[in-house]
Amino acid sequence: MSLSIGIVGLPNVGKSTLFKTLTKKQVLIANYPFATIDPNVGVVLVPDERVDKLAEFSKSVKKIYATVDFMDIAGLVKGASEGEGLGNKFLANIRETDAILYVLRAFKNPDIINTQTEINPFKEKEILDVELILKDLETVNKRIDGLAGDVRTGKKESIKENEVLQKAKGFLSQQKVLIDQNFIEDEAVILKNFQLLTFKPRLYLLNGKPEEVSLETSNYNLVDAIASTRLNYVVLDIAAEYESEGLNKEERVGLGFSELSGTDILIKKSYELLGLQTFLTTGEDETRAWTIHRGDKAPQAAGVIHSDFEKKFVKAEVVFWEDLLKVGSYANARQTGLIRTEGKEYVVKDGDVVEFKHG
Repeated sequence: MSLSIGIVGLPNVGKSTLFKTLTKKQVLIANYPFATIDPNVGVVLVPDERVDKLAEFSKSVKKIYATVDFMDIAGLVKGASEGEGLGNKFLANIRETDAILYVLRAFKNPDIINTQTEINPFKEKEILDVELILKDLETVNKRIDGLAGDVRTGKKESIKENEVLQKAKGFLSQQKVLIDQNFIEDEAVILKNFQLLTFKPRLYLLNGKPEEVSLETSNYNLVDAIASTRLNYVVLDIAAEYESEGLNKEERVGLGFSELSGTDILIKKSYELLGLQTFLTTGEDETRAWTIHRGDKAPQAAGVIHSDFEKKFVKAEVVFWEDLLKVGSYANARQTGLIRTEGKEYVVKDGDVVEFKHG
């Protein structure tokens, strides 16, 4: 499985620069609204020292990292859901993503055109929320209309679906984001079928220097305000990250940057947001990171490698990656009892090195 994230924001807030930094793809970055017309999609490797160390341990020919797909769409403006600035079309482009990343302007640079009258990330968030809500409302209303005939004839599945959609419509009509509302499990399953934008997990990126983000703006402290609303957020100076692109850890530290890049932190935060983790396989051919959900059992993890592995699962041989490296070989790991044989009920842990046995 591959994690996919849609990037949204108002024009000129740093979305395309972030995308270029993340993906190292050449995309158009221009200091005017609507520079991005077609959605840019880039595949980003998830940094993982475990892959590097296990590949060295196994003398692997190949290293394969977990990946994240980032999709960058054109800057949204008020009225985007109704087609203003071509936004309606762009919102449809991120319907298939797993999560939404809001890029919000916190930087003060007066040379970068601001489509708003002030630097206010919370107002930007509200504009984006409303546009995504209106797009979802359009989707929900269309489906409710489509169900009307089956509801009249008493079809049970359609009646249930209509009830859930009417509940969602009620929240959306009050301009409430669906992910923040209470839905029971079977309601959530129905809503997920529609890929609603406001029902996706969200991560907020405050684009600016730490001192800009922590300054009091409009009589509130930005970091405190976000913390109090329990939003998942990262503070990232996109321009600085763009300039430091390509530096290794030692060079970053030497130039006063943090050892782990801001974009690496962003990717890791995205994994946490969606409850994802990584298990590993290693051998002479390749060392590879595989993405699963926290709580997945061994057969489900095996199915990520190949669907037949899940169907014909017999057992899994498991060792924690650090333990394997410490003892120096699989033979030593077996002798010391570090390699365990696990069955169908074993919950795979982040950092497990696994070999699956199947029929």
